[in-house]
Amino acid sequence: MNTTITEATSTPEELKARWAELLEANPKLRIRNAAEELGVSEAALLATQCGETVTRLAVSDWEAFMQTWKSLGKVMVLTRNENCVHEKTGEYEQIHPLMHGGKIGLTTGKDIDLRLFMGGWKHAFAVEDLSIPGGHSRSIQVFDPTGTAIHKIYVKSEAGIEPFHKLVEQHRAEDQSKAFAAEAPEPKRPEMPDAQVDKDALLAGWKALKDTHDFFPLLMKCRTGREQALRLAEGVFTKKVSNTAARKVLDLASERGTSIMVFVGNDHCIQIHTGPVKKVMEYQDWYNVMDPGFNLHLKESGIVSCWLVRKPTTDGEVNSLEVFDKDGEVIVQFFGERKPGSPELEDWRELLSAID
Repeated sequence: MNTTITEATSTPEELKARWAELLEANPKLRIRNAAEELGVSEAALLATQCGETVTRLAVSDWEAFMQTWKSLGKVMVLTRNENCVHEKTGEYEQIHPLMHGGKIGLTTGKDIDLRLFMGGWKHAFAVEDLSIPGGHSRSIQVFDPTGTAIHKIYVKSEAGIEPFHKLVEQHRAEDQSKAFAAEAPEPKRPEMPDAQVDKDALLAGWKALKDTHDFFPLLMKCRTGREQALRLAEGVFTKKVSNTAARKVLDLASERGTSIMVFVGNDHCIQIHTGPVKKVMEYQDWYNVMDPGFNLHLKESGIVSCWLVRKPTTDGEVNSLEVFDKDGEVIVQFFGERKPGSPELEDWRELLSAID
């Protein structure tokens, strides 16, 4: 899900000055949008503040580094892609040992639930801005090799300030220069043409699914993209619906009090909300959930297709709404709240039956 960014030839000092000019003209401009406007990576822009509000961190052991997050107490965690931002407030509870040779990470807890794909975890910065109107901002921010943000952690309690400073001192890099060299994104593997996909094998494998987690290995085995597979299974396991379906799911969940799961991520991190959604609202191009402890911001103009998806499991069928962008990448996925070993909520199935 990386956005291709070409680093400008400006020096860090020139880049910093250009960012300052942008902020003077638009004080509310977010760093991601400023980076896009300036033609650089977000991490390159952040690095121009090293030695001031930003500290470059050196992380040689990501598993040990992640374990320190529990000391921060109450935090707001943010994971996003180009068209959706997912924010959860809570505490890191269980940060599990890395699996599959250090490639997969997992955090679980009442509020913070993450799936981590460690292959692209490359850079980390600590940001401490004491000039934020209405309060200070302290965060740990992780980036991939292209300088695209993976995951951000904002300290939300006084008790977390000292552990934050301790974490920064433990991991402070010797290099605190303002320069940042972003790597070019790896080319996306081209999709196999539909006509070359063994559709019968795909549908047979789909019918034989025992767990939703078996779906990705099936796609790999059949060498199909995710949206491509949904398209090939249309009328059997999937149904294409209106691009307003995501808004309708949120509206109905809010009206009916249905407990849902909302998955948002990028190539290297998926963040999950489980529970009800209450306050939903439109603001400019974004449709939003604005609840205590959970905020979602969905850019509706980025939605190119929406699919209702049905997967067999040993616990019965699991139904979801999957939302895609122009590149066939997942923007957001919605499920009914469900625990392994338990059947899907009937309330969720009834809600999805109203989506067209």
